[in-house]
Amino acid sequence: MLDIQLIRKSPQVVEQALLRRGEDIPLERILHLDETRRKLLQEVESMRANQNQLNRLVGRAKGTRTADDLSALVEQVRLMGYEVGPNTASTREGFASFLVHLGRETLSQVLDQRQADIRRLDKKLESLLLYLPNLPHPTVPEGTGDEDNVTVRTWGEPPTFPFTPRPHYEIGEALGIIDFERGVKLSGTRFYVLKGAGARLQRALITFMLDVHTREHGYTEAYLPFMVKGECLVGTGSLPRFGDNLYHDAEEDYWWVPTAEVPLTNLHRDEILEPGTLPLCYTAYTACFRREKMAAGKETRGLKRGHQFDKVEMYKFTEPDHSYEELEKLVSDAEDIVQRLGLPYRVRMLCAGEMGFQSAKSYDIDVWASGVGEWLEASSCSNCTDFQARRTRIRYRPEPGARPQLVHTLNGSGLALPRMVIAVLENYQREDGTVSVPPALQPYLGTEVIS
Repeated sequence: MLDIQLIRKSPQVVEQALLRRGEDIPLERILHLDETRRKLLQEVESMRANQNQLNRLVGRAKGTRTADDLSALVEQVRLMGYEVGPNTASTREGFASFLVHLGRETLSQVLDQRQADIRRLDKKLESLLLYLPNLPHPTVPEGTGDEDNVTVRTWGEPPTFPFTPRPHYEIGEALGIIDFERGVKLSGTRFYVLKGAGARLQRALITFMLDVHTREHGYTEAYLPFMVKGECLVGTGSLPRFGDNLYHDAEEDYWWVPTAEVPLTNLHRDEILEPGTLPLCYTAYTACFRREKMAAGKETRGLKRGHQFDKVEMYKFTEPDHSYEELEKLVSDAEDIVQRLGLPYRVRMLCAGEMGFQSAKSYDIDVWASGVGEWLEASSCSNCTDFQARRTRIRYRPEPGARPQLVHTLNGSGLALPRMVIAVLENYQREDGTVSVPPALQPYLGTEVIS
């Protein structure tokens, strides 16, 4: 969520930043609600001050000795803006009773109404703010489409074959390790069954990634629920704007996670992290569930897009001053996995219009797949700055006794299946139909060749 103070102070700057993302969102409605809310807050504070003053005057009214003393108190109340009739002001008992009624009943009723108005405005204001994406970092390239993303570096060369390389769906079916027909029979289109070496390959990749991240990259592994409360998705930015892409059990209000980013973000929701805690680095495997709405065809054939897939996630809570440094480390950790598997890849910085809703700066890591002849996104690494932390109220103390500040959150695929399965099958395929196993995976898979 964006800082309302930033919008209030620099609305043109915010609007221009949103336009960079292709979001033409006028801020007048937000600014009007914010101004109305602040005026009501001032009115409430003034009423509370009057209420406190009237309570103090009750005791003084009961203790008045002369008519002049009582008259001075009556004049003081009139200067506060309240009408005092002659009958009310005639005796100290009557005036004290009037003050009690004014402060505890009449003024309290108005206060209750104003506070209810503020709560209604808070909900309206929040509902508008929840639809605003994060602002892009100044270093993010301009643009709105894939052609505007900037290749930062590449690693490795696409393999060459003395034969025409086949796509993974042909390799998998020929080896009997991917069964699309039975996946459709069980659940419908965009589902599949991995069998034998196919299932072991996926499990080997997940375990290998988790081992490298925990033993060498410094992450703490977490096993997480695959279903979460709706507030968790609001916290990450998935709700309310992208609810149509999620699976939901309305009766229990459980949401299937679209990525482990969601439960990892909310691990420290509503917490103040103590000095010296940051950075906190987590990694987790989860199944992921998303409603894919693309039409069937070349772009969706095989394992590339499905309603259910597996992913290993990396996640960081950091101090604001170090978050962009930590983003580069996050990308490096993802690259290390791909390099160990010997897969050619490229790193691209996403343009403003291509970034995720919650991101301020993102890199994609695309692996080459020789059979389908294209680059496949296997990881997206993002710095979300304080966007998610403001929604989830995650703060830290820079030092003992210091005022709490919002953390910065970062996330990255470390990496995503089944894109990595596709890359291994297609880049390590052999002319006889078998597939060589990358040396890094051989101890996990227990074989050198899938046949």
